Amino acid sequence: MANLEIVVSNFNKEISVIKEMDAIKKAGFKKVFLQWYNRTWPISQEEQFLYAQEIGLDVTKMHLGYDKINDLWREDGDYLVERYINDLKICQEKGISLVMIHITGKNTPPYNEMGLERIKKIVKYAEEVKVKIALENVEDPGYLEYVLANIESDFLGICFDSGHFHCYFQDNFNFKLFKDKIFAVHLHDNHGLKDEHLLPFDGNIDWLKIAQELKNCHYFGPIILEVIYQRDYLKMRIDEFYQKAYEVGLKLEKLFK
Repeated sequence: MANLEIVVSNFNKEISVIKEMDAIKKAGFKKVFLQWYNRTWPISQEEQFLYAQEIGLDVTKMHLGYDKINDLWREDGDYLVERYINDLKICQEKGISLVMIHITGKNTPPYNEMGLERIKKIVKYAEEVKVKIALENVEDPGYLEYVLANIESDFLGICFDSGHFHCYFQDNFNFKLFKDKIFAVHLHDNHGLKDEHLLPFDGNIDWLKIAQELKNCHYFGPIILEVIYQRDYLKMRIDEFYQKAYEVGLKLEKLFK
């Protein structure tokens, strides 16, 4: 059976997440991750979780919110610790064993001991509730290296995002440093200029290289797609888009073997 997962995206502006999940299910996906952003979605994140369960989609992971994430590295950022601890508690109660978290945004302050101590508190709680945290490579280099060099935990790793790797890091990433620490991936494509969240092979990412690098890092987990039904894809029916996503996922899966 295919080891594929896909995001339920609240950024598919033309359709509801209900129709989106129906199309995901119809395409053949069995597993999804949700955007647990604590925002006021038209259909709440709790309703999304319940509907996924209702139609037989297994919610395996949560992508936690990143509003005002730069405060993590500022004087007044303690509230983020409380927010993430509360989210981790909810995830543990729902049987979620892994969350993805951003620790930087645009114009992030320099990484510092204050931010590190906050992340240590979040990780300590993650260890207590047995929920792994995967920090995503977002826009700025150095932050993941700094955090993982100073926090040793089996519950702390990274989520490798292929789109960010290409357009923000210009394909420059020290994979060797994260060997055995890649807990999850977000796979999507772009043309190297902006974060487009295209279906893999619709941009110019070197997928053979990424597959090899991830295998070298001992990542043999699921193919996790973070694609969005938007822009030119709207020329396709929603069912066609997710059917193509499923086929692309199978193509990627072959590269990873």
